[in-house]
Amino acid sequence: MADGSAGTAGRPAAAVADAAAVAVSRVGETLEGVFATVAATAAQSAALLAELRPLGRRPVTADLARLRPALCERLSRHAGLVSGTGFVAAPGLLADVPAGLEWWQAGSDGRAQPMLLDLDPATSAYADYTHWEWYALPRATGRRAVSGPYVDYLCTDEYTITLSAPVLLDGGFAGVAAADVYLRHFEDAVGPALRRVDGPAYLVNPRGRVAASNHASRLAGSLVKGLDAASVRGEVSLHDCGAIPLTLVTELT
Repeated sequence: MADGSAGTAGRPAAAVADAAAVAVSRVGETLEGVFATVAATAAQSAALLAELRPLGRRPVTADLARLRPALCERLSRHAGLVSGTGFVAAPGLLADVPAGLEWWQAGSDGRAQPMLLDLDPATSAYADYTHWEWYALPRATGRRAVSGPYVDYLCTDEYTITLSAPVLLDGGFAGVAAADVYLRHFEDAVGPALRRVDGPAYLVNPRGRVAASNHASRLAGSLVKGLDAASVRGEVSLHDCGAIPLTLVTELT
């Protein structure tokens, strides 16, 4: 066997590792820019809520409108990748409604438009966002998250991944800042690098959901279990994506 060919089926392990490193770098380049906008929204939202504290009242929906110009600017700046972005309040944060958000998305003409949801728990059309992974993970962990892909029934009915981060007020959870990326746009950005990996290679989130793949055996949106055990057995290699909460998996069998 040739030097560096510890892989199977004649695939040099070093070549697979090198291609995986390029793919990991491409994932970071693509998503860190989106996470930067999420972080900016989180900081702006927290600052707004803190500014309202000395007024002796809880924030109301109208206060969130102050986030609007910056949200629309961020949406425009990342046109072609980010399809929607905003702040989603924790239930009970706002005084005038049970739940609320300031969310803007790109329309078919490219212009920013507000997302309107029924957030009244008393109605049959109530859109309860608190059980969605992009909201629940930052609330539970206090860290940023990549969720999906999933069909975004709340916004666009598109296959989507969502990047989110918690918004904290005096150390307590006040909601999340988030940005949506259509799966097709994400695959356009990282797909070429994944396809350079010889053999099955796919990105999974911490719950094992495939976010992008180069192989029909691991379709985006499918769930993969037992990766840690498979790694121990030498069946797969796991490539950390650094601060991005995704893992690149390359199959060795």
